[in-house]
Amino acid sequence: MSDASGVSPPQSLRIVSLIASATEIVHALGMGDAQVGRSHECDWPPGVLDLPQLTKAKFKVSGGSAAIDRAVRDLVTNALAVYEVDPDGLAALAPDVILTQDQCVVCAVSLSDVEQAVCQTTGLEANIVSLKPHSMADVYRDIQKVADAFQEPQRGETLVASMQRRLRRVEKLTKGRYQPSVAFIEWIDPLMSCGHWMPELVSVAGGVSLFGEQGATSPYVSWQQLAESDPDVIVIAPCGYDISETKKELDVLTQNPLWSGLRAVADGKVFVADGNAYFNRPGPRLVETAEIMGEILHPSVCDFGHMDQAYIPLSSAVGG
Repeated sequence: MSDASGVSPPQSLRIVSLIASATEIVHALGMGDAQVGRSHECDWPPGVLDLPQLTKAKFKVSGGSAAIDRAVRDLVTNALAVYEVDPDGLAALAPDVILTQDQCVVCAVSLSDVEQAVCQTTGLEANIVSLKPHSMADVYRDIQKVADAFQEPQRGETLVASMQRRLRRVEKLTKGRYQPSVAFIEWIDPLMSCGHWMPELVSVAGGVSLFGEQGATSPYVSWQQLAESDPDVIVIAPCGYDISETKKELDVLTQNPLWSGLRAVADGKVFVADGNAYFNRPGPRLVETAEIMGEILHPSVCDFGHMDQAYIPLSSAVGG
């Protein structure tokens, strides 16, 4: 399995990543050849799909966003874990480092789930590294935390510096231009907008996020709030959904009586994006998220080649 850095990791190191964003960090650091296990959501780079899967959801991941929301709410309300870890599979891989998260019980297996799985195994000694990103500064710290756990701090410093340079480029291209208001839809039913790192990236891309605060959790938004804000641009990128999956949910939005009266709809400024790959994962590809937002908000000055692959106009989604 190749890595972006072209530098081989230490031969003895064995890494298990139980969160998709951490897997992407591992590979961006050039440590992918040391990864021996993954979560059920780890899918990038594609080669990780060949690794043993160590987690699974405790609910049926189907039936649309409303059904998924109900299933997750029921589990959380009853203080039950949303995902589970395979302790036997984890023990068999004998990892030196296990990457997990302590940010969101809905996003991936939690730190407590991993600690419980490790306790159930005999003789497994591993460094459990838990990530908790809520902002870009947190993402940078987590990348460095992972690199330090691998005893490769320079790799972390290099990756963070590269990400920051690319974000500054987007910011420079959009600086001084009109900042359109943006309604970012992170979940369709019920309606949710963005929090965490996304308001910051919208700002970097030359826009103003109408809902949600930098570093805070993603808020629920009512249809009345959406109508009253009347955004210049709407970006639809549900958490965990790619473009093809999001297309199946669009009727929930387009058939709402308030939808057709929105300015962004009338002006053709509604876009469907790959939330799973670019918007919801706090890792190296958040730089591409800013580039995508730059293309959407300021197409005359931003062209990074993400159109069609990472996002499409709503008209293409409905027509396709």
